[in-house]
Amino acid sequence: MTRASDWLTGYERAWRSKEPADVRALFTEDAEYRFRPDDPEPVVGIDAIVEMWQEEEPAEPVYDLRVLIEDDDLGIITGWVDYPGHEKYSNLWEVHFAPDGRAHRFVEWFMTPPQATA
Repeated sequence: MTRASDWLTGYERAWRSKEPADVRALFTEDAEYRFRPDDPEPVVGIDAIVEMWQEEEPAEPVYDLRVLIEDDDLGIITGWVDYPGHEKYSNLWEVHFAPDGRAHRFVEWFMTPPQATA
């Protein structure tokens, strides 16, 4: 496996479990988590990220995510996430790696599909 695919496997595990230890394994102590590139108030620090991950999801997510490109410092992950009965998102994630393989910066780029016209 690669650094980015290992990280993505851990992300999926933490997403399902919501266990603080699983989340802490993904992010550095001072990590920054942005929900969009221009997020004016990113979640900063591992304790805040763990707390944010405890929030309720609108539904059990169904997803298909994969590593698009990577090097030792950056992984780009793409795919989709569907919250049945709520919303479906197309995603591109930036995962900026610390030397130990955890993310010190995470940025979501997401889009919702266009609404069908009647």
